Amino acid sequence: MQAAPVRNDGPRINEDIRVLKVLLIDHNGEKQGIMPTSAAIEAAVEAGLDLVEVSPNSDPPVCKILDYGKYKFEEQKKKNAARKRQKVVEIKEIKLRPNIDTHDYDVKAKAMYGFFEEGDKVKVTLRFRGRELAHPELGMRLLQKVKAEFEPVAKVEYEPRMEGKQMIMILAPR
Repeated sequence: MQAAPVRNDGPRINEDIRVLKVLLIDHNGEKQGIMPTSAAIEAAVEAGLDLVEVSPNSDPPVCKILDYGKYKFEEQKKKNAARKRQKVVEIKEIKLRPNIDTHDYDVKAKAMYGFFEEGDKVKVTLRFRGRELAHPELGMRLLQKVKAEFEPVAKVEYEPRMEGKQMIMILAPR
């Protein structure tokens, strides 16, 4: 007869519990006290349920009599709900030019407000072409305007700086 394979995917159950004494909590949630593991397993078998080690690091380990399949299902549901609630922060990019028209700027600003409401970061990229490279101060002035306009809703995470032929600034929602 082969020994049952050791599972590492969850709490130990029934015969996998290798300690001498455990603190038992029955299927009604009532504390039964410290008892030998074999007696706890017998109590679980009598109830038609499993003995599950819920707190292995305490002294003695805490074991509970419950339906292991149902317990595993509930844990999976909790994990899925937590995963659904968490927000993955994305970095959205807005591309500008140094001599952008006011209406075009307003359209880009409206999009940025939308991104901040969704909780996303915004990377503002200012592209220079040809002779525009001779006047990086125009680009810096534009990015300072963006920074000032979005001060109430966003904080600057990456200050404006030149990278090759473009100037970059990253804003994160407050």
